[in-house]
Amino acid sequence: MKRHAIVRAAWDDEAGVWYVEESDIPSLATESETLEGLRQRIRDIIPDLLQDAVDRPDEIEVDIIAHAHERVRTAA
Repeated sequence: MKRHAIVRAAWDDEAGVWYVEESDIPSLATESETLEGLRQRIRDIIPDLLQDAVDRPDEIEVDIIAHAHERVRTAA
């Protein structure tokens, strides 16, 4: 198994949460009201998801790439 994973996070404006949009780690799905909260949830979940992996690494580096879309009104 790779010792590096990329997790793409996105902001859901309707729900008011950050969520895992895409991940190299199978079955990784979680959300949180804050980006820091999402980072913590990802750290907590990954060991459980990889628990039964035959080639489970002792540690894994995770890049969390987050994006949000904003519309800014410039006219009064």
